[in-house]
Amino acid sequence: MEHITLLLAIVIVTALVFDFTNGFHDTANAMATTISTGALKPKTAVAMSAVLNLVGAFLSVEVAKTISSGLVDESGITPEVIFAALVGAILWNLLTWLVGLPSSSSHALMGGLIGATVASVGFGGVNGGVVVTKVLIPAVAAPVVAGLAAMLAARLTYKIGKNTDPKATAKGYRAGQIASAGLVSLAHGTNDAQKTMGIITLALVAGNVVAPGSNPPLWVIVSAGVAIALGTYLGGWRIIRTMGKGLTDLQPQQGFAAQTSAASVILASSNLGFSLSTTHSCSGAVMGAGLGRKGGVVRWSTATRMFVAWGLTLPAAGLVAAASEYVTKQGDWGVAAVAVFLVASCVAIWFISRRQVVDHTNVNDVEEEPAGVVTTAIAAVTPPPAGELKATIPAPAEPESPRPATV
Repeated sequence: MEHITLLLAIVIVTALVFDFTNGFHDTANAMATTISTGALKPKTAVAMSAVLNLVGAFLSVEVAKTISSGLVDESGITPEVIFAALVGAILWNLLTWLVGLPSSSSHALMGGLIGATVASVGFGGVNGGVVVTKVLIPAVAAPVVAGLAAMLAARLTYKIGKNTDPKATAKGYRAGQIASAGLVSLAHGTNDAQKTMGIITLALVAGNVVAPGSNPPLWVIVSAGVAIALGTYLGGWRIIRTMGKGLTDLQPQQGFAAQTSAASVILASSNLGFSLSTTHSCSGAVMGAGLGRKGGVVRWSTATRMFVAWGLTLPAAGLVAAASEYVTKQGDWGVAAVAVFLVASCVAIWFISRRQVVDHTNVNDVEEEPAGVVTTAIAAVTPPPAGELKATIPAPAEPESPRPATV
């Protein structure tokens, strides 16, 4: 580490800041359903997730190698390019967190890296085949596969437990949710923490500190694992509210099905080196589980906003990164200007978030949507059950007896 320059140190610190935002942005992936169904108290849930994210960071480096040596051409990458990429990713993470939308931190990072690389050396610096096979295809396939798996799993759980006591069944599945949430947290550590490891390793290669194609050094693995664990413990309560209550109403059986399905998809992709989005996988699983219960629904207005954010992630982070790269190429003053812009933007977003605080005390509170007015109106005109007619329709008044005539 004795060859690390000041610029490279700034890049590494910025990468760890991104890792931190990744942690609190993606806490919802593991714990939203567990919190919404009451299987764990909010603070207990995020503490458990933080520890398992840290453990998961040490289990594999396949995804880190995809980021550090597969996505872009290392020969054209400089520390300034990586710094610009991280600026785009961090700002997109914070903006989507502010509005409570579960977008992909992974795609924000990759979009930033692609945008900064194109601005620096042109489209030739991006390995298009890797982008398609290990980024875009998994991005589309992951939520579909996880959603179908969760829908089938939810239907199976209800079929198996149809003749059992509902309270006992719910209690059992809450216990299962705790285990499956732990598995998602572990999977998140194996996938998302590695992306920061990969980006730091790429910066070390660009700074001639390590050889091209090297695995992440141990200190990189440790620092990335700690950063994402700390962010996870902070808790991204705004996104937890959206994932747990905003997309659909989940019962413990559905929560267990969603988390188990998502964890299976994420762990499989980590072993294959696919840099998929854990957010896409978990969101798809939550929607699939919502449809897996008879009478279950998905709030498509919220889901549509989420899909739009998914589609904007790569280009939005890429455009910010490209603009940042243009400024950083102007020299030291350019790097300083981008750094000041990043810090000022982060502070501004934080102050805006204080206007309406969402934390562990109100994470399960949901504001009524306009659709609630329609539901109330329907209920008002729907005739009550036959057994309630006597209670709701007053009996006709008996006629008064004629008064005696007076003389």
